[in-house]
Amino acid sequence: MTEMEHTVYMLKCADDTLYTGYTNDLENRLRTHESGKGAKYTRGRGPFQVMFVEKFPTKEAALKREYEIKQLTRKGKFQLIRDKLKEVMQYDDTKEL
Repeated sequence: MTEMEHTVYMLKCADDTLYTGYTNDLENRLRTHESGKGAKYTRGRGPFQVMFVEKFPTKEAALKREYEIKQLTRKGKFQLIRDKLKEVMQYDDTKEL
């Protein structure tokens, strides 16, 4: 049996709103959102852009993080996205070409 990935993700909807969710299969979940069968909130709000992804070893840790993110203001969520982007950019800068 393969180890499941527990993922918290943030989508930017076509109406410029943000949706935060949890899944153990991100690709499948994104297809579900795009088909209009995802969360009630995202129905009719596609297409979507993945803005943020964070992986966790346990479902409990992921759900706790999802809750924390959902408590943030819109401004706080965009700050989180910017911080994660900076982290990725710094990681890329340390790699050899």
